[in-house]
Amino acid sequence: MSAVRWVTHGIEMTAGRVIKRFASRDDGRAEREWRGLTLPSAHAPGLAPEPLETDLAAERPVVVMSRLAGVPLRGTVMGEREHAALGEAMAALHQAVPPGVLRQVPPRPGLPGELLGRIGGWAADVPSRHGLVRRAMDAGLDWLQYSQLPAGVPRGIPEVFGPGDGNLANYLWDGSRVRVVDFEDSGRSDRAFELAEITEHVGSWVEQPLDVPVFLGQFDLCPAEMVRLGECRRLLALVWLFLLAGDDPEHPRNPAGTVERQAARVLELLG
Repeated sequence: MSAVRWVTHGIEMTAGRVIKRFASRDDGRAEREWRGLTLPSAHAPGLAPEPLETDLAAERPVVVMSRLAGVPLRGTVMGEREHAALGEAMAALHQAVPPGVLRQVPPRPGLPGELLGRIGGWAADVPSRHGLVRRAMDAGLDWLQYSQLPAGVPRGIPEVFGPGDGNLANYLWDGSRVRVVDFEDSGRSDRAFELAEITEHVGSWVEQPLDVPVFLGQFDLCPAEMVRLGECRRLLALVWLFLLAGDDPEHPRNPAGTVERQAARVLELLG
């Protein structure tokens, strides 16, 4: 989750294949998608679609992958089994890529350094807001002034391969396990940021909410990761506040009142 990019590709599905056609070859999405498929295929087979073929040099690059069975978790009522399977899938993906291979993987887009740079521009451009939304924005911007959140992954925190998108629509539940799709923003990251991507994505609470304590309780984070998780959650919640505040009121993408609910989330996370 790195910017407002609602249409980045087209999808065609057959009985056993998914064909993803990207809008451009210049933004690196198709390359990241292909890499994000080939790495799990080599190191954690079955966790993601199998890469079948690609044309990354085309003006509109194409990535073809196997089609997975399953229902997207977004909007579903998640019980104990679904929460556990989501945690297992994330842990497996984070652990899949060996360190020597991971060092050759570029950092994913939308890491804190990039987001911190964008928030200033969004703060200047967002339509005028009042009440709870304005209060949450001001509190978030004040927090950024003294936040110790570094631009990159802090020393001592292990890096992992991150899928780069916390939308629960990209996590498919087949009744026994969760598998991951959509790797166009994938790359080298860290657990705390990737977990925050999921907990703070609007899709994790606007419909059927993810049980955040249950989900996060499955991960044995070191003290430094716990600190970073809290900071990343605040940052990503603030990012979502600005994204939702910039939504077109004539063509809203989320239910009425979503931005106000997000403002309340930001204030709660800021304490």
